[in-house]
Amino acid sequence: MDQPDQLRELFRMQKALNKRIGVRTDEFNDEQKTEWVLNYCRAMSQELAELTDSVPWKWWAKYQKLDEQNARVEVVDLFHFLISLAQTLGMSADDVFTAYEKKNEVNFQRQDSGYTEKDEADSRHI
Repeated sequence: MDQPDQLRELFRMQKALNKRIGVRTDEFNDEQKTEWVLNYCRAMSQELAELTDSVPWKWWAKYQKLDEQNARVEVVDLFHFLISLAQTLGMSADDVFTAYEKKNEVNFQRQDSGYTEKDEADSRHI
């Protein structure tokens, strides 16, 4: 049995979840897109804070330990919002993959050149 494309499947599942809670990212007008980009950014900021709280970052507190299981859950929560954000911006799984490939190439070129100066134009083709 063939395994489904996992990234496409994540996008499909997120679209179904968003639809279930009444959020139809593919029907947003420009004003709604702006609102939901901010909503998802805020949600991801909160999930990052929760992820941060899963690791012992307080150097003054000796009671902390890594909560790896919770950290993994927070990473998955980030994916939920990140995929929703991509969908809000009209990106499919294929779009994200293609853009990732192109940006990864830019990042390697930056490292190869020593990344000694900022060149915002090097990502405009993505």
